[in-house]
Amino acid sequence: MSRPSSWHRTALDRIPGGRDGRRMLVVSIVDKTGTGLWAGCTALYFTYVSGLSLAQVGLLMTVSGGVGIAGAPLAGLLADRFPLVRVIVATQLMRGAALLALLTTDHFLLLTFYSALGALPDRAGSVLIKLYAARQAGADRVRYQAIQRTTVNIGWSLGGIGAAAALASGSDRAYTYLLIGNVLSYLAIAVLTLRCAEPPAPARADTTATATDAPRPKSAGPWRDRTFLGYTATDAALFLDDTILQVAVPLWLVHATDAPVGLVPLLLVLNTVLVVLFQVPLARFGATARAARRLLVPLSGLFVAGTLALAASAAGGRALATAALVVAVVALTFAEIIHATSSWELSVALAPADAQGAYLGAHGLAQSTQRFAGPLLVTGVMTAGPLAWPVLGLALVGAAAAQHRLIRDRVEKPTPSSLSVAKVTVSEH
Repeated sequence: MSRPSSWHRTALDRIPGGRDGRRMLVVSIVDKTGTGLWAGCTALYFTYVSGLSLAQVGLLMTVSGGVGIAGAPLAGLLADRFPLVRVIVATQLMRGAALLALLTTDHFLLLTFYSALGALPDRAGSVLIKLYAARQAGADRVRYQAIQRTTVNIGWSLGGIGAAAALASGSDRAYTYLLIGNVLSYLAIAVLTLRCAEPPAPARADTTATATDAPRPKSAGPWRDRTFLGYTATDAALFLDDTILQVAVPLWLVHATDAPVGLVPLLLVLNTVLVVLFQVPLARFGATARAARRLLVPLSGLFVAGTLALAASAAGGRALATAALVVAVVALTFAEIIHATSSWELSVALAPADAQGAYLGAHGLAQSTQRFAGPLLVTGVMTAGPLAWPVLGLALVGAAAAQHRLIRDRVEKPTPSSLSVAKVTVSEH
């Protein structure tokens, strides 16, 4: 049997979290490949296979999105009380079961119920993976999360390619096959996750990057922590980069600019490629809470640049529109990368060690709420016209400035032990 080359071993060793950390990255790429098969054709399945009207599909997705908001805090509470790996496996199996149930009925109310039931564990997934990274990768959690996000984008791309190939057949059966493919991916990742050992408990994991090491009483939970709740509220606004890129840019291109429609998939590819190339290298700029807070300044500049470019894209002419949209996507993609890095570190750094799950679950509301309300907000901006984009940009600058000031004392307060402490060595299992 051939042994791995020294280069291969070195590359693997640079991934934080040891063997189980690497296994969880495989879980992420398989998970998102399966999700990529299904996500892009979900609405089409309900239309062509289940026979729902456009209004019914919209209501179904709105209800399931609203119910899914509760998934993040619920997952955090469970993760503080039960073994994390078992909670992750349970959510994976619940996602698969809820999705498989869609094949059993064409009834609108049942389809809405199953979709809402599946949205709970689906929204819980990112919180649980972040908590796993915090416990397993220790002080290298930001780098681990950056690598994990890169694998997620690769998985999404592979799934999207597979979905496009299946739908090219023109058969309604393709939607069913894609759904089943996603269900099988959930079964596969559940098996893979069971091979991962339970990560170190919070008391043993690296919690030294918490914003302060000053002694304090046992946490009363995130719901009484006004600073953390304020941080979560401002972070919900900063997560709008995702909705702007995924929802607003395609619609704006088609309805307000002279750019060719064929540019839409190219802009989405550009976004994915930039994330894959730069997420890991830029993660080092947010490796501590103080560094992550400083990232809010360039983040503000990128929001301004991106929204100004979107406004300029409607000025007229194909060349100007194309160039402005490319600039907007580049600026907003780097905003996405920088905010992801900052948010990963700060959400863990502001959480006490004895309630990491509850705090990260509460922070998960930021992204869930943005996914629910973000499309409505950006479509309202588009309706208001080009000048509304810079106004939105300034509002996001205000949210970043508010967050920067809000967490100052928790992040900058000098303590006997620095945030940049020795890394925890996580044993191989």
